[in-house]
Amino acid sequence: MSLSVGIVGLPNVGKSTLFNALTKNSVPAENYPFCTIDPSVGVVAVPDHRLATLSAISGSQKIIPAIVEFVDIAGIVKGASEGEGLGNKFLANIREVDMITEVVRIFEDEDIIHVNGAVDPLSDIEVINLELVLADAETVSKRHGNVERDAKRGDKNAVIERDALMRLSQHLEAGKLACTLEFNDLELPFIKQLHLLTMKQFLYVFNKKNGSFNFDENNDSRWIELMDFIETTGSEYIIIDAGIEHELKDLEEEEKVEFRREYATLDSGIDSLIRACYHRLGLMSYFTTGEKETHAWTVRQGATGPEAGSAIHTDFQTRYIRAQVVSFEDLVSYGSLAIAREKGKLRTEGKEYIVQDGDVIEFMVG
Repeated sequence: MSLSVGIVGLPNVGKSTLFNALTKNSVPAENYPFCTIDPSVGVVAVPDHRLATLSAISGSQKIIPAIVEFVDIAGIVKGASEGEGLGNKFLANIREVDMITEVVRIFEDEDIIHVNGAVDPLSDIEVINLELVLADAETVSKRHGNVERDAKRGDKNAVIERDALMRLSQHLEAGKLACTLEFNDLELPFIKQLHLLTMKQFLYVFNKKNGSFNFDENNDSRWIELMDFIETTGSEYIIIDAGIEHELKDLEEEEKVEFRREYATLDSGIDSLIRACYHRLGLMSYFTTGEKETHAWTVRQGATGPEAGSAIHTDFQTRYIRAQVVSFEDLVSYGSLAIAREKGKLRTEGKEYIVQDGDVIEFMVG
């Protein structure tokens, strides 16, 4: 399945630097607003140590990881929903992605200008989210006007949609994201068809800088305020040093480990970001493996056997008969499919089987 993540934020917070680190591509990252005019797109492998292990067991000729598409979207400014800056274009780009990663600067550096003149992470979030909310409010208002006439005529579906839109409109007017409002099973299809910006999953990326005054390290009041916001809204976040990740992007793995020791950042912020996006969207990987290739496939958590098969080919869903399944742990424990089968760990599963993360599967289709 295709997965795209939009990298958004105010100008000069590290979006393009992060994108460069993610994709190892060179896109403009100069220190001035709107240096990124058109969105740059990069395809990134989902880090998964299990692939190499399965490849060794199967003697695979190649490894194909799961992928995530990251889209570097130019900086949003106050008034974007009304066309300020390059607002209309940016908002249209955001509408096309599955998920939003919002990059927020949490460090002081006199050499890096801030579009608002001062670094205030919570204020930055409020500016960005408000622009997205205002854009959604306009979409909802237009749709409400269109559906009101049918609702007055007594159309049952129109009444359901109108009432949902009215609640949503009030929610947005309060400055809240659409994804924080609950809808019942009858309302949700109508809301989904609006493709609202704030119905997407959000992940906040707090960008720090080695050697600078980082708010989290100094327990700055701005950091405390930011954590209060995260807790109150139930949001998810990761901390990353985009500058370091960018410096390390072209190094070999052993060199990266050595530099991380020097910087005291042993964990890969890039890997953490990709995994966090996977988690936020409720995704997981299963595997197919053999002499030709070991392949990771992306599916939603809770997918059935036929639904998982459709990741390989759409026909697999309708022509699914059964699947041979072994967990990654069991396959590694026994060292081969043949021994796993002898030990009763290779199972035959039907159409109702719920695929688990790390399953190694061979599909039988008719």
